[in-house]
Amino acid sequence: MQGHDLKSRSAPIAGTPEGRSKTRAEAIASLFRVPADLSSDAIALAACRQTAQIRCVRVHFRIPDQGGLTPAPYSVRYLVRALMQSPLDLRVVKAAARLEHVRYAIRDMAVLADQLAGEGKTILPLNIGDPLNFDFQTPPHLIGAVEKAMRDGKNGYAPSLGIPEAVEAIHGEAERKGIRHIQSVFLTAGVSEAVDVCLTALVDAGENVLTPSPEYPLYSAVLAKLGAEPNPYLQDESNQWEPDLADIARKVDSKTRAIVVGNPNNPTGSVYSRRTLEGIAEIARRHDLVIFADEIYDKLILDGDPHASLAALAPDLCVVTFNGLSKAYLVPGWRVGWGVVSGNAAALRPYLEGVHQLLRARLCSNQPQQYAVRPALEGPQDHLAEVRSKLRARRDLTVEACRAIPHLSCVAPRGAFYAFPRIDVPDSDEEFVKGLLVEKHVLAVHGTGFGQAPGTKHLRIVFLPDEAILRRAYEGLRAFMAEHYS
Repeated sequence: MQGHDLKSRSAPIAGTPEGRSKTRAEAIASLFRVPADLSSDAIALAACRQTAQIRCVRVHFRIPDQGGLTPAPYSVRYLVRALMQSPLDLRVVKAAARLEHVRYAIRDMAVLADQLAGEGKTILPLNIGDPLNFDFQTPPHLIGAVEKAMRDGKNGYAPSLGIPEAVEAIHGEAERKGIRHIQSVFLTAGVSEAVDVCLTALVDAGENVLTPSPEYPLYSAVLAKLGAEPNPYLQDESNQWEPDLADIARKVDSKTRAIVVGNPNNPTGSVYSRRTLEGIAEIARRHDLVIFADEIYDKLILDGDPHASLAALAPDLCVVTFNGLSKAYLVPGWRVGWGVVSGNAAALRPYLEGVHQLLRARLCSNQPQQYAVRPALEGPQDHLAEVRSKLRARRDLTVEACRAIPHLSCVAPRGAFYAFPRIDVPDSDEEFVKGLLVEKHVLAVHGTGFGQAPGTKHLRIVFLPDEAILRRAYEGLRAFMAEHYS
């Protein structure tokens, strides 16, 4: 069979209407003149019977990807084998159905950005909360502590709950924040693992957990994996993104096991008032709910009163407080997180046995990095003043820019390094951020990736980059809005 090449990389394969992309099976069927209405197995079998005669056939056809339809070359042999490794006994390995609802918009948008970067475009990143991608540096005494631990041979397995000195330091930090009746402290591979373990130990399929809307999407992803349901409660944009206590109370039902409280909040940057926290505690008390208090940004308060830990306001309740070194101590890649479980010992005993069982099953978190916990919590805190100063300036620049752009409004964040401006455009917020990325190379994340009130549209901005990058990004945002929505 004579080798050939379809000249146009972007033209549809012969025999299809202009503009319609082909599936792999259709491409093979067209190339080998096999009826396209056969099963994939039959198409592959017919194609494979002819591949022995083929030396250099290459075909270009369009395949869907994150950025739309992209021409790509595939050899016929590759196409056939990709469709069916053996024409007679292919068995597709299916993913679990429960993964259908697992989403992580923060990283998903980065796929398209990587494609554009590969084409030589300079991306202005406002999407991922990693301070070390910008002008923030890990405190040297933490690096020294981990290096010393490694050189001292602390490279094996650690106790499942964590090394004693780290556990003691976290316990002391919790007490300084006013948390009492501490029943357990344990270290994990970042707060993400702590969330996974603690939800897994608590909820069964069909039960639900109250989650903020908008929310950090990890919680819903873990619940989807467990066959449980996120039960979203509103954060009120008209009230500085404070949780709507009445909405929380309405959402509790017989299958509600817990409530997630992220304070300071990702993605809104809000910091909850003491009155709101006490209101949440009262609802949890009334309905016997476990509280998951995610306080990873507690040292990054940019305005107003110091952070109040929810567990300190509700010593009688079962509260799991999550925290770690990633954000305030600038080591997200070390994956050092922890949980502090407080409340009535007798009430917590069965649940804690489940948590500890799961911690033992996964062995331990990284041992050398645990030796940074005590120096972090008990050592010099000088870097925090500089971090907060930079974040305040960049927050102010972000809010000013958002409020100056037509069709955009923004509640000023008071903590962390996120803003969640509202956009008033006819398109979906996902279409908006994709267009912004493709045309202006500004990478933000669409609000639907976090959840939001019906009828509203948002984007999340990470204001960690320096002022020069932020100004370029906001000028791109202003121009995009003017070109499409003026």
